Order: sequence, then C-alpha cells, then structure tokens
Amino acid sequence: MSISIQPADRMAGLPEQFFAALVGKANARAATGRDVINLGQGNPDLPTPSHIVDKLKEAAENPLYHKYPPFRGFPFLKEAVAKRYKEDYGVDLDPATEVAILFGGKTGLVEISQCLLNPGDVCLVPDPGYPDYWSGVALAGARMSQMPLLAKNGFLPDYEAIPAEDLARAKLMFLNYPNNPTSAVATPEFYADTVRFAEKNGVVVASDFAYGAIGFDGRRPVSFLETPGAKEVGVEFYTLSKTYNMAGWRVGFALGNRKIVELLNLIQDHYYCSLFGGIQEAAALALSGPQRAVADLVSVYERRRNALYDALASHGWHAPKPDGSFFCWLPVPEGYDSASFANLLLEEADIVVAPGIGFGTHGEGYVRLGLLAPEERLREAAGRIGRLGLFR
Repeated sequence: MSISIQPADRMAGLPEQFFAALVGKANARAATGRDVINLGQGNPDLPTPSHIVDKLKEAAENPLYHKYPPFRGFPFLKEAVAKRYKEDYGVDLDPATEVAILFGGKTGLVEISQCLLNPGDVCLVPDPGYPDYWSGVALAGARMSQMPLLAKNGFLPDYEAIPAEDLARAKLMFLNYPNNPTSAVATPEFYADTVRFAEKNGVVVASDFAYGAIGFDGRRPVSFLETPGAKEVGVEFYTLSKTYNMAGWRVGFALGNRKIVELLNLIQDHYYCSLFGGIQEAAALALSGPQRAVADLVSVYERRRNALYDALASHGWHAPKPDGSFFCWLPVPEGYDSASFANLLLEEADIVVAPGIGFGTHGEGYVRLGLLAPEERLREAAGRIGRLGLFR
C-alpha cells in the first residue's frame, strides 16, 4: 500500500513553466508529420565553435578533472571571465571575490531571490520579463511588484511609477538588457539612473546580461557594471549560452558586489560541487581565446533579422527592428490577443511563436519570435503568415 505524497507548500506556489508547455505544444504538432517552423524558443540553433569543443575533448582526458572539482570552481575560469569583462567593457573584477561560477545563468537568477528575500519582501520585476525571475521569488516566499515595460518608454521601467508601498518593502530588482522578450537595449544614462535609484531605496540590482554580446547596426550593448557605483548596488549575470552557442554546457557567472557573490557561492556550496573541470577549461578558452566566432555569430543574427523583417514588411506586418538579442517583439493583428494569434499561427501556418502574455500582463498584444532558424526558413515563415491575409 503506497503512502500519500504531500508536496511542500512552496511547490504549489511555483508558476507554470511557460517554455516547457510551449515545447510540448510544438512537439505534438511536429509529431503529426507537419513541417513546423519553431520560432518560439530561445535555444541557439548553431553549434559551439569547434575550437571550444576540441578543448573539451582534450580536457576530458585529464585525470584531475575526473575528481570532484573545487566547490567554487577553478580560479582559471574566474580569471578568464574577469579578463573578458576588462577587454570588452573596461570593468575591473577581482576573480577571487567578485566572480561566482553558476550552472548556467538561470540558476543564479533563481538563487539570488533565495539569498536576499524573506517572506513578505518585495521584488521588482520587469513586465514583460523572463518567467524564471518569478520562480525564484516564489521559492523565497516573497512578493513581486511588476514594472511595466512600455513601447513609449523604450521598454525601460519608469521608477517614478513604482507604488510607494511596494518600494518601501522592495529589496531586489531584476533588469534584463538586451531584453528578453522585447529586444530593447539600455543606455548608459538609464543605468546611471538605476544606480541612483538603488542607492536611494536600498534595492539590490540583478542585471541579466545573457544577450550582452548581441547588438546590431554596429552598436555594442552596455553592461550595467560599466556604470560608476554599479558594484556597490548589485551584480550582473553573464552566460556563455548565447555568446558562444553553449546553451547545453550550462556555464554562467554572477559578477560584481562581493557580498552578493559570497551569498551565491554559499548557497551553491549546499547544492553543487561546481562544473566538470573539462567544461571549465573549455569555457576559459572560449572567453580568453579568439573572439572572431562571436562577431560572426552576431553577423548571422543581423542578416536573419533583416531577412525576416523585410519579408514580413512585404506582407504588411510592420514593426521596429530589434537593436539587440536574437528576439523579435511583434504586435499582433487587430482582432486577436497574443494567445489566440499564436494558436492561429500554429494551427493554420505550422509556425510556433511565444505569446506575449506568457511574459507578463504587459506582454499582451505582442508575440515573440526567435531568429533561430536559417534565413530561408525565416522567409518561409513570413510567407506562410502573409498567405493568411491578416495584414492587408
């Protein structure tokens, strides 16, 4: 006779895993034999550069890496990411105290809420925003206060609009630029305002810089840590997933404020024993070796962006081109909400897009497309949408 399994209360408070449901819907459609073009995910479609893969093959034979790695990772990997930040952004980081190695950026984005928030505390989250911010807040038993990202503000939050009662209890704030899902980029002036806001209100800034390498039209995205005073008020989360097409390798970092870095290291001491050493060595090569592959990757995404938007415009679907990330944030046609339009595209055109409502209330009215298919497939997707006659 089996016992009754009663999950902890915190499990009931978790938000639905939005992307898992999206993948399931796409896979079910493809399983019927349909030619599905999946533009709804954020999973890079191109392989990791070969020199990084070759380094992993070589490093896997090192017996040192067959043992448990140091709990907080090998110093050479921390030194490599500090060197990359110095070269790319002019930011000085102490590898020993201002760098934490993460099992992918997502892990740290969930953990920081558990490190800093108590039940009843408030976390300021962008709306629309990456749903896993919500997961960490829920696990901490804290409460979210949404910061609307509106087109009229360049999809940047308006700090003056935050309710006073929420601001009084706020301890943590998430920012994400280049932005998922809106593809907006932040300015140095915005980050300077952010540092002043954080200092005045005692709010820790968690800057999600996952798409930091991907900027278009010759413009490089700005790191929060470039801002004077940034390390005094927050940390930045960086990942190799998008920069080097290493999503499956699960290599990320928290960088900046040493007290927060130590808290993240401490919580991970209880969860993990760091990454496989061979992966750490290959990741260090990715960061410290030739960066031509990164520039080439950005060029691929820019060509895809231009191909998709030109094709969509030829069918009457117009929107500003993204300035960064590999996402496109497009308004739905009149007569539809984001979910009904996404369902229509799947059922009538075999195209998967992410409905904006999945990213928050203010995502309604938009769908997110990923530039994660070859140019010819993106043009094919635009043609299928055009044949529906929705934008005439």
